[in-house]
This record gives sequence, structure tokens and C-alpha cells, in this order.
Amino acid sequence: MKILAFADVHGAFEKVATVLDQVPAVDVAIIAGDFTTNGTPADVERALAFWRPRVPQLFAVAGNMDSPAIDETLHRLGVSLDGCSRRVGTVAFLGCSAAPISIGTPYEIPETEIAVRLERGCAEAQDASRRVFVPHAPPFGAVDQSWSGAHAGSRAVRAWVERVQPALVLCGHIHEARGQVRWGRSLIVNCGPALRGHYAIVELDENQCEAELF
Repeated sequence: MKILAFADVHGAFEKVATVLDQVPAVDVAIIAGDFTTNGTPADVERALAFWRPRVPQLFAVAGNMDSPAIDETLHRLGVSLDGCSRRVGTVAFLGCSAAPISIGTPYEIPETEIAVRLERGCAEAQDASRRVFVPHAPPFGAVDQSWSGAHAGSRAVRAWVERVQPALVLCGHIHEARGQVRWGRSLIVNCGPALRGHYAIVELDENQCEAELF
């Protein structure tokens, strides 16, 4: 399975479309949050109408610079991974929108709520052969360092990843922390901001999970 992943689009919808057109034979596209910067559900509907015809499957979560209303739109349009699981073959995709409470951006939620959403999605994915986890915020301590050097990820996401060990974690949120790291059986990828042209391509099968960052 080839997965093309973006995060932190912040309105650069045409940049995402260009990459979708350039990368061949993609099975699934992922948007790991921040479609917009204080945008509207209508903005996200236009973006999805632009992108979805270009790929077989597209799944997404909302980011901290989106809004609960945008999250509701993703659910209504059948692409959301927030607190739920969707299947492509035997692979389950699940996720969590928003980010931990920090600096007062539009969509921040308590770590306890993040944990609840993760457990809800996990319950739907128990019989999957492999799991791909899409939180907007990275796990605390992995690809989450801000310019100041402080770790700014989610502790609930970290606890869940350490316990469940999904094959792949695709996240964003901390623009300057673009990169990848392995934790146990999990490959954790911060895709980097699509706003600046960054994205990730992941090859996932029963025996391997390898990512390349662009």
C-alpha cells in the first residue's frame, strides 16, 4: 500500500493538488490536520472536492487551527478519522483531531478527551492486520520539538502509541519538527507543513513500513 500524507496545509490547497497529480499509484491520501488557518467548513468542502477525485481514498483529521465545525464537516463527508476507524483492505486507519490545550488556538481539547477518542477508534480496529494512526499532534517526545527546543506533543498520544504500537503514525502540528523516528514497532512521521511544499510517501505492507519525506 502506498500512502501519501500531508499536514498543516493552512489553505495551500493547490499545492496539495499538484502533489496528488505528480505522485503515481497512490492508494490512500491522508491530511493530518490544519486544512486552514481560522477557515470555514466551506473552505474545507471546496478543498475536498478538489482533491478527492485525484485519489482512490482520502482520510483526514482536523487540526488546532481548524475548528470543531470543520471536524463535523469531515465526519459528514465520510473522510474523518477522528475517534473512528476506516478500512482499506485489512489495514485500519484511525485518528484524533485537534491538539492538546496550550496557547488558545481554535481547536484545543484536554488530554483526557484525546485519550477517549483514541480508545473509541481503537475499539473499531481491533481485528485489523495493521493500524495507521493519524493524530494532528505528535506523541510527546517524538518529532515534536518547537523552535525553543521544548517538546510540544500530546502525552495521551504518546501513551496510546507506546501501548498499542501501531505500524505507522502520521502527524504534523509542530512545523519545525518535520522528520521520522521509530518507537518499538511504530514508525512515527511528522510530515512537515504542506504550506511549504512538504509531504511524505509511505510504503506499507505486512513486512515493512518505510517513509520518505519531501
